[in-house]
Amino acid sequence: MDFSQHLRLIPDYPKPGIVFQDITTLLSNSKAFCAAVRQVAEHYRGKGITKVVGIESRGFILGAAVAYELGVGLVPMRKKGKLPWKTYAMEYALEYGTDTIEIHQDALEPADRVLITDDIIATGGTANASLELVRKFGVPTENIFICFLLDIHDVPGKDKELLKQHGYFSLI
Repeated sequence: MDFSQHLRLIPDYPKPGIVFQDITTLLSNSKAFCAAVRQVAEHYRGKGITKVVGIESRGFILGAAVAYELGVGLVPMRKKGKLPWKTYAMEYALEYGTDTIEIHQDALEPADRVLITDDIIATGGTANASLELVRKFGVPTENIFICFLLDIHDVPGKDKELLKQHGYFSLI
């Protein structure tokens, strides 16, 4: 299936000159969404994934469905102040400032094999921060996998280059 056919392109959002690629139209199409989830799950089936980490907020959607398909647990990675228990935090750079993501300190074990999911990779800042947070649990780099629905190829970034070394996967 050509998943790109299920994206809505929104010109000049969030600022002039940007063409925003909206995945909500893919999510709302049952055939496209189910096929996307199955394809991601099949890509990682047999790799021994024990936990899926979904990055707030649209990474939760893909992550939950993939975790269900793989029969493993889901761990939310949220913006600062949203999780109710003790957390590890990581601040990272955005195109327009900084942000912080957090994960519960008891969410993972060193023996876990972790799939990190998010909707879109642009510069790679959020994904790289999530990778660093998962490493805080002692999970070896070779046991951490990363996937996205959409890779915006024409957005460069040093964090994105670091993620390429880990073989990240995207459908679009």
